[in-house]
Amino acid sequence: QVQLVESGGGLVQPGGTLRLSCAVSRSTWRSYSFSWYRQAPGQERELVATIINAGGSTNYADSVKGRFTISSDSDKNMVYLQMNSLKPEDTAVYYCNARTFYRVDVWGQGTQVTVSS
Repeated sequence: QVQLVESGGGLVQPGGTLRLSCAVSRSTWRSYSFSWYRQAPGQERELVATIINAGGSTNYADSVKGRFTISSDSDKNMVYLQMNSLKPEDTAVYYCNARTFYRVDVWGQGTQVTVSS
């Protein structure tokens, strides 16, 4: 069973917006937290944003604070990343992550985001 499925990536101009979606399987929804990571070519995977499942507290990388918003919808088992004021340096493959209470990481397949004019 595929546990995390991302969608919503694409090509956008600088200053534009995208919303990434992550469909979470019912069993994986009981995880401790959900995060979005990204990996640009030749670079290590970096944490972008995290939301704690219970309570909904969030954390962001300094590079995206004020531009990106992570959210979740428990009725739909979905996690979102709203990305505004996109910059060329936001170009990367974005991955949805779930961390279980046993500290096991579950990953989606990734979705490409390209910011270019």
